[in-house]
Amino acid sequence: MATDYDTPRKTDDDVNEDSIEELKSRRNDKSASAVDVDEFEAVEGLELPGADLSNEELSVRVLPRQADEFTCMSCFLVHHRSQLAGEKNGQPICRDCE
Repeated sequence: MATDYDTPRKTDDDVNEDSIEELKSRRNDKSASAVDVDEFEAVEGLELPGADLSNEELSVRVLPRQADEFTCMSCFLVHHRSQLAGEKNGQPICRDCE
């Protein structure tokens, strides 16, 4: 069946739509029922630059470099041997820095 896209697409539901004023009042009612969230709670855990962290302890376990890892002499990151691109001036270089 062919569809004529130039014909108006109004249905019976469109004719019985609410007025603009009713739609606006419904929108205002919905926004009034929204729950207010205290933004201070979300910001409470953030640290400011220059904050005193002398009493803080590391919660991450740091492992020494493993036998199958190397330190890139360009970015100074520890990579797996599979990321070794070659050597530059006798120093190992990773694929990202190559």
